[in-house]
Amino acid sequence: MTVPSPLETVRAQYEALPYPPRDPRDEAIRLITGTPSHVLEINHYLFSGRLNFTRPFRALIAGGGTGDACIMLAQQLADRRCPGDVVYLDLSTASRQICEARAKARGLRNIQFVTGSLLELPQMNIGQFDYIDCTGVLHHLPEPDVGMRALASVLQPDGGIGVMLYGEYGRSGVYPLQEMLRTLAPLSMAIEDRLAMAKRLIRFLPTTNLFRRNPYLNDHVTGGDAGLYDLLLHSCDRAFTVPDIGKMAAAAGLRVVAFLEPVRYEPATYMSDPVISRQMSSLPLLERAAFAERLAGNLRTHVFYASRAGFDTVARPEDTSAIPVLRDMDAQKLAAGLQPGSPLIANLDGFPWRAQLPSLAPRIISQIDGRKTVAEIYTSLGAQGGPGGGLPQWEDFYAQFEDLYVKLNGVNHLLLRFRT
Repeated sequence: MTVPSPLETVRAQYEALPYPPRDPRDEAIRLITGTPSHVLEINHYLFSGRLNFTRPFRALIAGGGTGDACIMLAQQLADRRCPGDVVYLDLSTASRQICEARAKARGLRNIQFVTGSLLELPQMNIGQFDYIDCTGVLHHLPEPDVGMRALASVLQPDGGIGVMLYGEYGRSGVYPLQEMLRTLAPLSMAIEDRLAMAKRLIRFLPTTNLFRRNPYLNDHVTGGDAGLYDLLLHSCDRAFTVPDIGKMAAAAGLRVVAFLEPVRYEPATYMSDPVISRQMSSLPLLERAAFAERLAGNLRTHVFYASRAGFDTVARPEDTSAIPVLRDMDAQKLAAGLQPGSPLIANLDGFPWRAQLPSLAPRIISQIDGRKTVAEIYTSLGAQGGPGGGLPQWEDFYAQFEDLYVKLNGVNHLLLRFRT
């Protein structure tokens, strides 16, 4: 009897259970947006906010699955009339068919579909890419380092990648359960029998079990059978820490430039002691992120952007010609919901985060339209009527804008771009 290779086993899983489940008919009512690969994030974190969308832009979705990243990016490029194209690559023909149907439902013509493994990229002769998305793939390879190097081999010198990998600490309980299921439901069993056994085991877990005590693992609930299989029955699955990610990126000639959401990777988010927070704030990004990861203990996934460029690729607010852009939010509704001095509140998977916003926050946010620069927003404040109107001193305005930017960017609400 021939034993299937790890790659063949993974392919068979996604042919039977494409993940995540998607219905192409839903494209008529919504566009799924996420992280990484939102075009505003790509521009902000990898191209200093200076991408020119009138020029060709090539993107690769390596391990495209049922198409979330591919459809999102292709639609966003089409909306900007960018003459670029998106190359979809995946092992599974069943997953590809779903993505193709979604693209057809939207009338997207800027996607090229390829069936294959990202490990074959160096031999594919499909050219170089300005941007590569690899979401939820490398952690399912026997040798993730080889996969990362394959991605880097087709990346332009000034290009960048967006990656999602499983986080080790936040997936507590997953791997002991996977080990149990390898005994109870080996790969030799039929898929439906393996699923039935996994559901039975979950139903009877004791209250002390780590998986049962981890309330933030819900793929097996929200993703149906495909989500359950992907979480607990996958034939190849490993998790990463921040130091693991830094080493893997460096070995491929890449440099991590940002983790998302940024606030999750800052020790001060979780640490109220000012002495420790101050000491941690001076550390480089990877060291701060590694400390925060251990401190929080709940990061189930890591989303990061990495670049081949030797210079800082992240847009910064110091330049007054920067244009603040809200990510998938309505400025007027956000501003109306804020009271001067009111806190920004977020639930970071069980950790209650609160940040005090500056008094000018509602007025500044109300002027963010994706077209005005920081300097133009300042001028607009002087033209505002009503209570609280009038032009503040520039130094006071900019200090408050920078404070607002750090906090909204920290939860991935506010990004920057520049006119090109």
